[in-house]
Amino acid sequence: MSSSADFSRRQVLRRIGLTAFVAGPGAGLLAGCATAGSGSGASSAPSPVASGGASTAANPFSVKADAPLEVVIFSGGYTDAYATKIHEPLYKKAYAQAAIKHTATQRIGTQLRPRFVSGDAPDVVNNSGSDPLDLVALQAEGHLADLTALFDAPSIDDPSKKVKDTITPAVLTNALVAGKPHVLNYTVSHRGLWYNAKLFAEKGWKPPTTWDAFLALCEQIKGAGITPFAYPGQVGPFYQTWNILYTAAKIGGNQVIIDIDNLVDGAWTKDAVIKAVTVWADLQKQFGDKAYFGLDHTQTQLKQLQNKVAFYPTGSWVENEMAKEIPDDFEYAVMALPDITGGDVMPTGAFFVGVGENFFVSAKGKNPLGGMEYLRVMLSQEGARGFTQETKNLTVVNGAADGVDLPPGLKSAAAVQSAAGQNVITDARYEGWYKKLYDYSQAQTNSVMAGRITPQQFAENVQKEADKTKKDKRITKQTRTS
Repeated sequence: MSSSADFSRRQVLRRIGLTAFVAGPGAGLLAGCATAGSGSGASSAPSPVASGGASTAANPFSVKADAPLEVVIFSGGYTDAYATKIHEPLYKKAYAQAAIKHTATQRIGTQLRPRFVSGDAPDVVNNSGSDPLDLVALQAEGHLADLTALFDAPSIDDPSKKVKDTITPAVLTNALVAGKPHVLNYTVSHRGLWYNAKLFAEKGWKPPTTWDAFLALCEQIKGAGITPFAYPGQVGPFYQTWNILYTAAKIGGNQVIIDIDNLVDGAWTKDAVIKAVTVWADLQKQFGDKAYFGLDHTQTQLKQLQNKVAFYPTGSWVENEMAKEIPDDFEYAVMALPDITGGDVMPTGAFFVGVGENFFVSAKGKNPLGGMEYLRVMLSQEGARGFTQETKNLTVVNGAADGVDLPPGLKSAAAVQSAAGQNVITDARYEGWYKKLYDYSQAQTNSVMAGRITPQQFAENVQKEADKTKKDKRITKQTRTS
């Protein structure tokens, strides 16, 4: 471990307001899009169908006490136990007569697309994983409830405070679709290069801070019979797409990613992007193993737990995702991307920290007001603390994890975040705004990493797809300034 200090919830969240991201790799309902800066899109206010009367502090949405509620949870790295053990029982405690239908799936888009099309939408959806629904398309069709009332509602723990005053500000920034809050990002996460701290200590290896040192360490790792770097090419190529984008931001600053999101002409062919692709493609050629292109994320992560892979690009959810498989000789730790050039815009230690794991309420569901209340329960101290205890991951609720014992990987991430200070790498929001473009960039990532195309061709190919997206008048564009 790079640090054994115990970081409190407040320390970990101190600077989260500087950055955010929409977790989950993009989308998939329809081809339509809406804009964060426009008022386009169908109305998405919650339906009053489930209203049970006058609003009170205890029941601000006037939820009908016996109205059934349907919750669909992505059962991935966090599993779905936090819903069945924590959030749903808390909801039932307040609405004992309400039957809750719970569904867990790893294929959110595949399972729910037909239901949204047919008008049989569940009330609450945890839209995550490699097969999520297209949030922008959903909003354009009027399926996303406006969460303004949720964020303005009284907190369960202190009715004198609004919910929005009890959570990190990054939640509000990333809630916006078509200019209004439609999405709740619930977790705090960190993305970087993960490794086995115990193995590194045993071998005397230190996390490198420069690319040259990184390559030199990879030589040592390879000499020890370990694959220095791998990512899952079958399910999880977006991990390496993220890795490339964050490296480009390290080289050229966050404006590189902002320009990509804004479909700025030539954004993908900037020197910083090509350089980032080049260094990772070269590293794959020297130190990778093409066998991993045929594996999914779980298979690749098992290889790392067996000390067959040293560095793995992913997020802090990996520690909980693999909790049952972690052997005694493995301890998760994370390092920031090393300096790539002598003149990187972002300084040594720049790190990705953000909010993610998105949830939404279906505006056309049978009990959208109950769905709003379910999210308010999630944002309570008890709901958030229970999530952290169950998943060993932090939520966006201020103070909810104070005193909770955090696992080694999360402590490591907190230490790297603290060292990064305000040097936080931004998220790439085009992944949630333009599904086709994001999917294409993942495919091109696999192609360039496998050596089928050059970094220059990667940049030109993705730029052409971005240009198509920009010119397609059927796609309403979104923009960001920071």
